Amino acid sequence: MNTPIINDFNSYETKIFSVSEINKLVKDILQHNFPIILIKGEVSNFIEASSGHWYFSLKDSNAQVRCTMFKGKNSRVKWKPKNGDSIEAECKIGLYEARGEYQLNIESLKKSGLGGLFEEFNRLKEKLTAEGLFNKDNKKDIPSFVKSVGVITSPDGAVIRDIISTLKRRNELLNIIIYPTSVQGAGSVEGIINALNIANERNEVDVVILARGGGSIEDLWSFNDENVARNISLSTLPIISAVGHETDVTISDFVADLRAPTPSSAAEIVSINLSDILEKLEYLNLKLLTIIQSKIDYIYQKVDYLEKRLMSPSEKIIAQNILIKNFLDRMTISMKSSLNNYQNKINLVKKNISLLNPNEILSRGYSIIFDKNQNIVNNASQILVNDKIEVKLHKGRLRANIMETKVKNGS
Repeated sequence: MNTPIINDFNSYETKIFSVSEINKLVKDILQHNFPIILIKGEVSNFIEASSGHWYFSLKDSNAQVRCTMFKGKNSRVKWKPKNGDSIEAECKIGLYEARGEYQLNIESLKKSGLGGLFEEFNRLKEKLTAEGLFNKDNKKDIPSFVKSVGVITSPDGAVIRDIISTLKRRNELLNIIIYPTSVQGAGSVEGIINALNIANERNEVDVVILARGGGSIEDLWSFNDENVARNISLSTLPIISAVGHETDVTISDFVADLRAPTPSSAAEIVSINLSDILEKLEYLNLKLLTIIQSKIDYIYQKVDYLEKRLMSPSEKIIAQNILIKNFLDRMTISMKSSLNNYQNKINLVKKNISLLNPNEILSRGYSIIFDKNQNIVNNASQILVNDKIEVKLHKGRLRANIMETKVKNGS
């Protein structure tokens, strides 16, 4: 602790202080004699002023103290405290001179208990690092041309809408398959693992995006689970981790084959813009024509050179002209054939993707059945009488109760 700023109170024996002077004196003593300290307590009487400053009290079972956290400090906190929250804070001791009340000026804060979560995060990170789960040699390449992409996330909320919107904006022919699951709270770990297993068993996509929006460390904790990490490492499909905001980091980010800063960024990575493909074909076409023209110019120059050297060049010139014509004919045929092949491949990809589009399948009278947990039902044994189900049609959804089930042996 620092040396008090007042060492000799006797020098003030004859002075008569004003209230303002006393309060300023006490404030200076508090600020200069106490370092930054840590405090833990429960938030009460929380107020966010129009200025952006936070005012609240911290209390325990026996006492309470007023606290202030100015806008410049609280803008770095990604969540807003509420009454009843248990927090840990770094603070300086001060005094509000106008009322003569001492207060704590909060420098930083976190939810009480987060220290334990960070320690658990670091322990698991060190353990899996030692096992080699994060090694680059173990990571699979993300395909450069993706025809079908899987998305593991919650079926509700902005994340899935942002991903689909980005994918369709860049490549409307891209096939998108959703593996819906809860990504937060009870059952989310099991749901994520189940979705990963389903995607690998079906093997119907080229790459899988594992996504959710931002949140606190508790909100993202399912993606710091050891079993989730190990299932990601065992996936035969390439996995892109797109969890939270750019500043959020999870164990899933380290073990996945690629980490995207946001879910929308992951969609950008896996989708090649159709216009880019057409521009590439045009570029290759022009490059081929340039090469052919260069070859033709070279042959003409060679003919001119031989013509100058020959006394009777007519027969050789005729022969060279025939060679040039034959070469031009072959190159023209080859170029047309190559361009036709590229166009046929593009048409075939469009046709196949269109046939695989779930909406096209639904338009022919098929439907998708979800159970009460939004898991896809593909076997009557998965549901019971009186269960609630949701049926997705080509246009709209239906909700129904099961009155009877029939399960055939072997099917």
